[in-house]
Amino acid sequence: MVRPTHEVEYEQMLLSRHTFLNKRGGRHKDGALERSAYILLSRIRMQGPMSIGELSDAFGLDASTLNRQTAAAMRAGLVERIPDPAGGMARKFQLTDKGALMLDEEREDLVRILDDIMVDWPEADIAAFAAYLRRFNTDIERIGGRPWPRP
Repeated sequence: MVRPTHEVEYEQMLLSRHTFLNKRGGRHKDGALERSAYILLSRIRMQGPMSIGELSDAFGLDASTLNRQTAAAMRAGLVERIPDPAGGMARKFQLTDKGALMLDEEREDLVRILDDIMVDWPEADIAAFAAYLRRFNTDIERIGGRPWPRP
């Protein structure tokens, strides 16, 4: 018996191409957050202040990539460097008020888009879809060894 994972692959590919979920194609326009900034700010919000090393471990990205991303976020006023609250040597990044506000606005916009897409879906279907996505993501995180904090 052939498992239908090929169907999952195809639908996941289609999902990733829907730029309206990224609304502006990854560019910072109209006050919107660029995709990498949205993910970076989301992680810092969920976990609290993080150093470059912690971000590198969390994302599985090279420190130079995260240096570029955090530098861009700092220039945009979205994050600031602070001393480690636990007294460690590495400085950490935390959200600024502007970063928190922009993250909230972006998330609200995305939820509105999803509400429009799922307007005819029963609440139970939306909850089941969210549960399947959570399961899918947590299994990816388990394999990669990089769990994402959840509310």
